[in-house]
Amino acid sequence: MITKQEVTKRLPGKRVQGQSVIYQCSVIATLKLFAAKWKPCIICYLAVKPMRYNDLYRIIPNISRKMLSEHLDELEACGVIIRTQYDHKLQRVEYALSAKGESLLPILNQLQDWGMEHIEDVLSIQQMVDVTMN
Repeated sequence: MITKQEVTKRLPGKRVQGQSVIYQCSVIATLKLFAAKWKPCIICYLAVKPMRYNDLYRIIPNISRKMLSEHLDELEACGVIIRTQYDHKLQRVEYALSAKGESLLPILNQLQDWGMEHIEDVLSIQQMVDVTMN
């Protein structure tokens, strides 16, 4: 039987050209990439169309400006979204899903299907988009 200590301890690392490399579970690494409270929402809205910061802020219920900025920065840093700046002077910026971000959509759809089957009173991704974008 595996104890909690054995599950949570770090996986063995190795040194490659003077730098430590720590191995991590692929599932945990994937969840860290997009499984924060608002990141799936951001990804789902950007799957519909590229959007500007204020559009996302208005459309995602109860998100603070700080959290939206942090999540957009994190998603951009890991290559899930692309930030395009059109006018430096007016600071017109648009966010869109990258190919890497689009590859997360089947996973989000599977999570949605599980939630629709096992949790009462939840909306599908499309229903949530329809309610908030119209």
